[in-house]
Amino acid sequence: MNWQTRLAHSSPTERIIGVTILCWAVIALFRLQLWAFGFGGFVPLRFDGLDVPGALPAVLTPLSATLLHADFLHVAFNMLLMFVCGRGVEKLIGGTGLFALYIVGAYVAAAGHYLFNMDSAAPMIGASGAVSAVIGAYALLYSKPRNGVGGWQHVASLAGAWIFIQLLIALTTLGSPAPVAIMAHIFGFIAGLALARPLLLWRYRNA
Repeated sequence: MNWQTRLAHSSPTERIIGVTILCWAVIALFRLQLWAFGFGGFVPLRFDGLDVPGALPAVLTPLSATLLHADFLHVAFNMLLMFVCGRGVEKLIGGTGLFALYIVGAYVAAAGHYLFNMDSAAPMIGASGAVSAVIGAYALLYSKPRNGVGGWQHVASLAGAWIFIQLLIALTTLGSPAPVAIMAHIFGFIAGLALARPLLLWRYRNA
């Protein structure tokens, strides 16, 4: 089976993973990191007038940033989470729903990063924000409320747990030369929580 046939028969989750890994591999192979991060990374200051010659339009960078990763461990961890959670989410909301969730999650994550880093000229890279949206949807769709507590309280408990985890990560990486985009993770996860049920209902609207 050639790669075109394999791609045609792959699931949306596998396509996202395949394209992301391919982009990382090409950039790493030709050592294009500095150019790629400037070309497609999400730079908050670009939305306040900073000019980056030759870069993608700023409005596209929340998506292009998901294809850029610092190293193998960075892309491998993100895509492992995508593989584990993406398949389960795709099973319930369908391929179109998964693509919509991933794209919206990327933009919401970028918005969260922007709100807390408006004066930053450093490019944010990685699929963590978009993957966090998939994780959020997975958590809501596959978790069971405890002690009979459901509805918004269950959603709030999931969001609270994720925020707590991210704050712990922020503390452990404090002072790192490559800080983790914690707010992108939090906003992406919340987007997943918010979109999971609407996308599920949308898929089965005619059932």
